[in-house]
This record gives sequence, structure tokens and C-alpha cells, in this order.
Amino acid sequence: MLKYTEDHEWIKLDGDIATVGITTHAQDALGDVVFVDLPAVGSSFAQKEVAGVVESVKAAADVFMPISGEVTEVNEALRDDPSLANSDPLGAGWFFKVRLSDKSQLDALLDEAAYTSFAANA
Repeated sequence: MLKYTEDHEWIKLDGDIATVGITTHAQDALGDVVFVDLPAVGSSFAQKEVAGVVESVKAAADVFMPISGEVTEVNEALRDDPSLANSDPLGAGWFFKVRLSDKSQLDALLDEAAYTSFAANA
């Protein structure tokens, strides 16, 4: 199941672990990503807290936690090659994985059709 936030993050659930990244729309708006600041493994965040930063040649943007939980893994490949956020934002360019603390928060996130409509008007 793939869900989206109005802050242009995506979240893909696999059991009680979810993978988080930025959307194609976000990376298009940012331009060439040159640096990512990822959260520490083991750190916990509430929904909508800043969990990282993505910097491009044009701007820096916060990466918000789409759902409350504890970071279980970060994408070290993205640290080494931030351009993965541009070339494969929904795949190899993922940011971190999180163990969900409240799955009901997923209900408030956007499905693909709702996000596509939202992003078109953003």
C-alpha cells in the first residue's frame, strides 16, 4: 500500500515497517538533489515532525515524518549518492524505514489518485 502526504512524502507499508521517501513531484520541484540529512536509526518521531532535510541546487526542504514511529534503517546509498532521490524517488531513492506506532494514522494520508490531484494544484 502506497500513501502520500501533502508535504510530498510517500510511505509504503510492509507489515509494521514502512519505507519513506519524497515524491516525484517533490524532486521535480527541488531540482538536482545534492545532499540529504537522514535521521539516526533508533530515533522516534511524531507524525509531521521534521525527520530529515533534502538539499538541492535550488533549495533546502524539510522531510516530515508521515506517521509516528521509530526509525529502523536509513538509506546509506542515498547519503553516498543523493541524486538517487532524482533518478528513482519511489525506488532506490528511499530515505528511511520506520516501525509504525499508530497504524490508524495511515487513514489520514492520501491515496495515489488524491495525491495526483493535490500535486497538480500545488
